[in-house]
Amino acid sequence: MTIETSPQGSRLAPRASRLPGLFIAGTSTEVGKTYVGAMIARALAAAGKRVGVYKPAASGCRRGGDKLIADDAVALWEAAGRPGTLEQVCPQRFLAPLAPPLAASAEGRRVDRALLRSGLDCWFGISDVVLVEGAGGLMSPLSDEDYNIDLAADLDLSLLIVAANELGAINATLQTIITARVQAPRLPIAGVVLNQTAQRPLDESLATNANELRRRVDVPLLAVVRPGEEQFRESVDWFVAANR
Repeated sequence: MTIETSPQGSRLAPRASRLPGLFIAGTSTEVGKTYVGAMIARALAAAGKRVGVYKPAASGCRRGGDKLIADDAVALWEAAGRPGTLEQVCPQRFLAPLAPPLAASAEGRRVDRALLRSGLDCWFGISDVVLVEGAGGLMSPLSDEDYNIDLAADLDLSLLIVAANELGAINATLQTIITARVQAPRLPIAGVVLNQTAQRPLDESLATNANELRRRVDVPLLAVVRPGEEQFRESVDWFVAANR
């Protein structure tokens, strides 16, 4: 869709996922969506859940023989215990480090809008819960006609927002929540994970961001992740979060 003026015919029909899950979106790029997603996958697997992982489209992939390899998809797959195949985890892969529709165009291809949605189907019946990782923020283009928020709404999964723990986190998180509620008002928001992607000894906001988010945001702050942590310090039932 295009913002505000999109004709209704440009949207594919919404579909119910029929499977508990989280659509993991960032407040921007490079906020650690995959890192947090892998932590959640490990926690769910350790709790005895069969975890499906799905990366609908990935760009900036690397060549591995005659295939393109999406490292984010590999990380999620490994964390979940290698369910299914890597092709099922990420069926649309592109080389250029650009938004997927631009990366696809550079190869003379287009992102398959229908496959973005139907690619989730292979996880039905073999998963108790599925984690879907978007590409960038909610308004990052995912196909020529879609943004991440469109796919999140159509898959009907709970939205998990990953925000970088740095100066500007409050604004970025609030903007993402506002975007979700304006563009997909029926989409449930499971909560926010505040993720510190690097050591920032001079960033004084690290001492206040979590409390400010709790005070200003009306969705749960589920976890705060420090650099290098592989398990959550907070006791979070991610299966319950995926069923909001």
